[in-house]
Amino acid sequence: MARKELLLFVIFLMLSHSSLYAEQASVIQKNEVVVVFEEPLRFVANEAVNIFPGIKSDLENSLNLTLDFRPTVVLTTNRERFEEMTGSPVVVAYAVPQRNLMVIDYTKMNTAPFSLASIMKHELCHLLLHNQVKNGRLPRWLDEGIAQLTSDGIAEIMMSRKGSILNKAVLSNNLFSLRVLSQSFPMDKESLLLAYEESKSFVEFINHEFGRKGIQNLLGHLQTGNEIDEAVLKSFAISLDELERRWHIHLRKKITWFTYLANNLYPILFFLAALITIGGFVRMMLKKRRYGEDDFSA
Repeated sequence: MARKELLLFVIFLMLSHSSLYAEQASVIQKNEVVVVFEEPLRFVANEAVNIFPGIKSDLENSLNLTLDFRPTVVLTTNRERFEEMTGSPVVVAYAVPQRNLMVIDYTKMNTAPFSLASIMKHELCHLLLHNQVKNGRLPRWLDEGIAQLTSDGIAEIMMSRKGSILNKAVLSNNLFSLRVLSQSFPMDKESLLLAYEESKSFVEFINHEFGRKGIQNLLGHLQTGNEIDEAVLKSFAISLDELERRWHIHLRKKITWFTYLANNLYPILFFLAALITIGGFVRMMLKKRRYGEDDFSA
């Protein structure tokens, strides 16, 4: 695509989605990647170009897939318009597989645990998976789980929160079924975070039980046209439902009330200290009230 055509395409794309930019877009085009950016982010754009080959190579080797297209990376600092497009203040980036496009809100890049490399790797993984597994055969939980596994747990949703929603769901027996998470994730924040954690945990379980080769085999069967149930059966010689059941058993063994309390010791102690303080204050007020009544009766 020529530079003029690319600029027109990006401008059209952004305007059709409430526009990320009021500023003029700049472009760096290389053989492997195109980066579209606001001019103050030129140094970041150059970094994106420099780190892209290593990210691409890591993903191809990890998943045994070939990235045979040239993606476009869009960098923006317009947080307000970015959030209008995503509908969430905690989304850092998103991928548009149909356009081989990823859009990154650079204003959140200095927030732990995010880095440009990890976010690009996560979003590029989405693009690669959708490019290789066609016709909607890629379940959402597998898409998100693999993207998190390959990018060290980084997700589009900021997950640096205290405590694990997954642990609570395991203890209360409130996990989502994987079939519920096949097409889409819930919208409310707590349920959305749980969906992300479950996806990551289940793919990590597959990796633990069958290794990276098992994940590669699963993707290979999906590539050749198998639906997820058939692909799981061919890859692991058990059904998806049985694999999910074994994952639940693994989680229940791993996550007990003891481990939950141990992992949340400081918040629990802080809560108890707060209760003790409130209790002391109430007793003091009751004593003052009694003293006041005694003085009045005298």
